[in-house]
Amino acid sequence: MGWLVAQHQVIKLWKPLKKIWPTQLICYPAPDSINTGVAVVVCPGGSYSHLMGIKTEGFGVAEWLNTQGINAYVLRYRTGNKGYHHPAMIQDLQHAIQLLRINAERWHIDPHKIGAMGFSAGGHLVTMSGVYHDTCFLAPLGLMCEYSNRPDFVVPVYPVVSMQDSIAHQRSRRNLLTRHYTKELQDQYSLELQIPADMPPTFLVTAIDDPVVMYQNSVNLDRALTAQHIQHVFLLYNTGGHGYGMDESKAPEAAQWRFKFVEWLHEINILP
Repeated sequence: MGWLVAQHQVIKLWKPLKKIWPTQLICYPAPDSINTGVAVVVCPGGSYSHLMGIKTEGFGVAEWLNTQGINAYVLRYRTGNKGYHHPAMIQDLQHAIQLLRINAERWHIDPHKIGAMGFSAGGHLVTMSGVYHDTCFLAPLGLMCEYSNRPDFVVPVYPVVSMQDSIAHQRSRRNLLTRHYTKELQDQYSLELQIPADMPPTFLVTAIDDPVVMYQNSVNLDRALTAQHIQHVFLLYNTGGHGYGMDESKAPEAAQWRFKFVEWLHEINILP
């Protein structure tokens, strides 16, 4: 995989509204000959602090999705190391989803088959987009949510889920909510406590030996999805660690999730 970003259109998401905001959407359209019309916004991880994993969890993922006829859009969202905190990240993702639906015909994608896939803190972000899709986080910026913010499916991979002290990934919590978060915010963004009845179908992946984000985050999310009768799959691997994306050389067992994911898209009638 070359990750040759220069070959792909890079959209400055907030231009000209906020010229100083660094958010980018890096477009990986599927080849015309195999384009299924399915689109995925890909959110790399990095503790809500940075996006150092963007090659493995962004560009590499997008290239593989393209081989399956899936259009991919890697979101370089705002992060804590640049001084940004909630709601900057979810604003970036909602703006990206709006942009895809607005341009669906021109970009040859189906506006009803747009998903969000995220890794680590990016997994929290995409899950949040499903949990709070009815909240227009763009409104404080003077923007209308013309289209639905609800992803048609959500794919959190080794995700941060909880903000609770017992299992939280503390660096992600600090970057998302700052050091001065309230108990109300802690509960509000512990997503296992907030799953709505209309949560999108969810494909959840993690490994027991994850040394960064406790796998119990995903276990608790699985339980919450089950309690709300949300259509979902939970893949819990014994080995894989953290940060492997879809790279089989980094996680021979856990990286197999990508094939099961494509099968699942057929099962939920996203792929024909």
